[in-house]
Amino acid sequence: MAIRRFLIEGNICGDRVRLARAMHKPPMTQEDLAREINLLGMDMTKLIVSRIEQNQRHVCDAELKMLAKALGVTMDWLTSGDEE
Repeated sequence: MAIRRFLIEGNICGDRVRLARAMHKPPMTQEDLAREINLLGMDMTKLIVSRIEQNQRHVCDAELKMLAKALGVTMDWLTSGDEE
Protein backbone atom coordinates (compact mmCIF):
# COMPACT_ATOMS: atom_id res chain seq x y z
CA MET A 1 0.00 0.00 0.00
CA ALA A 2 1.45 3.32 -1.06
CA ILE A 3 1.61 6.13 1.44
CA ARG A 4 0.33 9.43 0.13
CA ARG A 5 1.69 12.59 1.60
CA PHE A 6 0.30 16.00 0.94
CA LEU A 7 2.97 18.62 1.06
CA ILE A 8 2.02 22.25 1.26
CA GLU A 9 4.78 24.65 0.53
CA GLY A 10 5.02 27.66 2.75
CA ASN A 11 1.84 28.72 4.52
CA ILE A 12 -1.53 30.29 3.87
CA CYS A 13 -1.13 33.37 6.07
CA GLY A 14 2.02 35.10 4.77
CA ASP A 15 0.25 37.62 2.55
CA ARG A 16 -2.22 38.46 5.32
CA VAL A 17 0.53 38.96 7.89
CA ARG A 18 2.20 41.46 5.55
CA LEU A 19 -1.14 43.19 4.88
CA ALA A 20 -2.04 43.40 8.58
CA ARG A 21 1.34 44.98 9.36
CA ALA A 22 0.78 47.55 6.60
CA MET A 23 -2.74 48.36 7.83
CA HIS A 24 -1.52 49.11 11.36
CA LYS A 25 -1.47 52.78 12.34
CA PRO A 26 1.43 53.48 12.13
CA PRO A 27 2.49 50.52 9.98
CA MET A 28 4.38 47.82 11.87
CA THR A 29 7.80 46.68 10.76
CA GLN A 30 8.76 43.02 10.83
CA GLU A 31 10.95 43.86 13.81
CA ASP A 32 7.99 45.52 15.60
CA LEU A 33 5.88 42.39 15.05
CA ALA A 34 8.62 40.07 16.30
CA ARG A 35 9.08 42.26 19.40
CA GLU A 36 5.32 42.24 20.11
CA ILE A 37 5.18 38.46 19.85
CA ASN A 38 8.17 38.17 22.18
CA LEU A 39 6.30 40.35 24.69
CA LEU A 40 3.38 37.92 24.43
CA GLY A 41 5.72 35.13 25.52
CA MET A 42 6.76 33.40 22.29
CA ASP A 43 10.19 33.54 20.70
CA MET A 44 10.09 35.28 17.33
CA THR A 45 12.69 37.09 15.24
CA LYS A 46 12.52 39.47 12.31
CA LEU A 47 13.99 36.69 10.14
CA ILE A 48 11.15 34.33 11.09
CA VAL A 49 8.55 36.99 10.26
CA SER A 50 10.25 37.60 6.93
CA ARG A 51 10.30 33.89 6.08
CA ILE A 52 6.61 33.57 7.02
CA GLU A 53 5.68 36.50 4.77
CA GLN A 54 7.71 35.05 1.89
CA ASN A 55 6.03 31.63 2.30
CA GLN A 56 9.37 30.05 3.11
CA ARG A 57 8.29 28.78 6.53
CA HIS A 58 5.33 26.88 7.89
CA VAL A 59 3.35 28.41 10.76
CA CYS A 60 2.15 26.23 13.62
CA ASP A 61 -1.17 26.87 15.31
CA ALA A 62 0.38 28.49 18.39
CA GLU A 63 2.34 30.90 16.19
CA LEU A 64 -0.77 31.71 14.18
CA LYS A 65 -2.59 32.55 17.41
CA MET A 66 0.22 34.86 18.53
CA LEU A 67 0.48 36.52 15.12
CA ALA A 68 -3.25 37.25 15.17
CA LYS A 69 -3.12 38.65 18.70
CA ALA A 70 -0.07 40.83 17.98
CA LEU A 71 -1.62 42.16 14.77
CA GLY A 72 -5.08 42.74 16.27
CA VAL A 73 -6.85 40.45 13.81
CA THR A 74 -8.47 37.03 14.02
CA MET A 75 -6.85 33.72 13.12
CA ASP A 76 -9.66 33.25 10.63
CA TRP A 77 -8.82 36.52 8.88
CA LEU A 78 -5.15 35.54 8.65
CA THR A 79 -5.97 32.23 7.00
CA SER A 80 -8.88 33.19 4.76
CA GLY A 81 -8.69 34.63 1.31
CA ASP A 82 -11.79 36.73 1.96
CA GLU A 83 -11.55 40.48 1.76
CA GLU A 84 -13.64 41.01 4.88
